[in-house]
Amino acid sequence: MMPRNLQLILAYDGSGFHGWQRQPGVRSVQGEVEATLRPILRHPLTAHGASRTDAGVHARGQCAHVPTDCTIPIENLRRAVAHHLPPDLALVHLRDVAVDFHASRSALCKLYRYRLYAAPERPVEHHAAGFTYHVWYALDEERLREAARRLVGRHDFQGFATAGSPKQTTVRTIQSVEVSRAGREIRIDFVGDGFLYNQVRNMVGTLIEIARGRWPIERIDEVIAARDRRLAGPTAPAHGLCLEWIRYPRLAPAAGPARVPAGGETS
Repeated sequence: MMPRNLQLILAYDGSGFHGWQRQPGVRSVQGEVEATLRPILRHPLTAHGASRTDAGVHARGQCAHVPTDCTIPIENLRRAVAHHLPPDLALVHLRDVAVDFHASRSALCKLYRYRLYAAPERPVEHHAAGFTYHVWYALDEERLREAARRLVGRHDFQGFATAGSPKQTTVRTIQSVEVSRAGREIRIDFVGDGFLYNQVRNMVGTLIEIARGRWPIERIDEVIAARDRRLAGPTAPAHGLCLEWIRYPRLAPAAGPARVPAGGETS
């Protein structure tokens, strides 16, 4: 039987998950995806995620791939998966890709967005309260932008990493950090080839301290040079962070099972 590789783009509210990775006894995104796909594809499987988002972190563009030998046409699969996922986990897109595509190893870069609600009053809208970190004090956006620019480039980011996820190297490339405002909300967009454990949240915590005027802008350079986590700011809360998208090389269409008319049988 011809091997087949499915690419899923997923969005989820991270509030009810203990992160992406499957773990015994707790609810995870990977676990829910696999539990949904297993009775549809009818064989043991693993959903390989592009980014292991932490507990409480949201996603609008998480990517996963699932090797399979099922012959269900892609449009029928798309409907079945979308229908059976839980309410806080949505299928954005599903398609056949080349068998050598890997959600993590094939990625070129990814964008994480951190949302800050900077105001002296508490946000009451559900979206603002559940998807932004409320900062009670004023932030100097020019200081925030200047400090953010110092993160761009290829650096050893060990000083911004939380211990607990061993890596062969702590060198990463940040292609851009953009700061923008939408009403009371300040958005910080990080585009990079990959990020260490809690790196984005630790960078945000440091940027907040600088934007408050408590630390000089040069603190970014000091943390990078010293490679010392103790010099960086506190870890910003998970609920303000969202994985927005992951970019891949242009993929040639993969050969999949023939389409069937809408309403046709899936098996």
